Amino acid sequence: MSFFKEEKPLADALLRIGTRTSQLALWQAEHVKTLLERYNPDLRVELVRIVTSGDKILDTPLAKIGGKGLFVKEIEEAMFRGEVDIAVHSMKDVPVQLPAPLHLPIILEREDPRDAFVSNTHARLEDLPEGARVGTSSLRRQAQIRMHFPHLRLLDLRGNVNTRLAKLDAGQYDAIILAAAGLIRLGFQSRITQLLPITYSLPAIGQGAIGIELRRDDPATLARVEPLRDLNTHICVTAERAMNQRLEGGCQVPIGGHAVLTENGAVHLRGLVASPDGKTVIQHEDFAPAGDAELLGVRVADHLLAQGADQILQALYER
Repeated sequence: MSFFKEEKPLADALLRIGTRTSQLALWQAEHVKTLLERYNPDLRVELVRIVTSGDKILDTPLAKIGGKGLFVKEIEEAMFRGEVDIAVHSMKDVPVQLPAPLHLPIILEREDPRDAFVSNTHARLEDLPEGARVGTSSLRRQAQIRMHFPHLRLLDLRGNVNTRLAKLDAGQYDAIILAAAGLIRLGFQSRITQLLPITYSLPAIGQGAIGIELRRDDPATLARVEPLRDLNTHICVTAERAMNQRLEGGCQVPIGGHAVLTENGAVHLRGLVASPDGKTVIQHEDFAPAGDAELLGVRVADHLLAQGADQILQALYER
């Protein structure tokens, strides 16, 4: 007996998208819906809203409650039950290991992957005075800011984009750091005070990219979503995720990775592993042909491990 329901024929013309209920997640799902209907005029697309564990627990840092998998588990379970056909994710929220019956073959064109500095009182991160309160829930951002600006006070910040902006406007923080992509997609681009150079804040793995997850035994749905694939983004995110997988990274550790395609078609990958206090930061970068993106990610990770990243990771995982 098959674990999954029988494959739905193309003639059914209904595709169900599993999505989180946050404003940004719904924007991403609606964006995918619009594209799917554009490329498949006969297709009817419905959104299935699913509240995940990561959306329910808003008062505790993700690193302490299980990491990024909390944002996808319930949606994946809905796919197992045949209640949804695909899941739309922010790639930075997707664990490197997926359940065996599922895969993530489609990554859309990436938005700006950088981190954004948002403040009502200061124009640049460099301008913040001693003791200024900076809000971010990301250990990766905290470690890098502590490395470059040890005089700042880092505070945890959870909640959706609107909630985080409201906390800033209420005076709970002097500045906050968010993903630029989320602000741009929700129409808050004017709130971005400064786009942080990657030398200050190397982005999270997959930041700014949207991925589509589905069952491996569903080629009909794969054919529907295939036109949404952006090859350049797929190559870059593949390199980043391969690095993260080799490092066995998650929300519990400050890991950054950012890949771009060069003018001659090579992939350039920067990787970083840091201690949470920002006192030890290990970095490496390398190039490879686009067809070797996965091997490049593994190679960069091996260089980071050889420089001592393994000691940082082991210490953090043993906590």
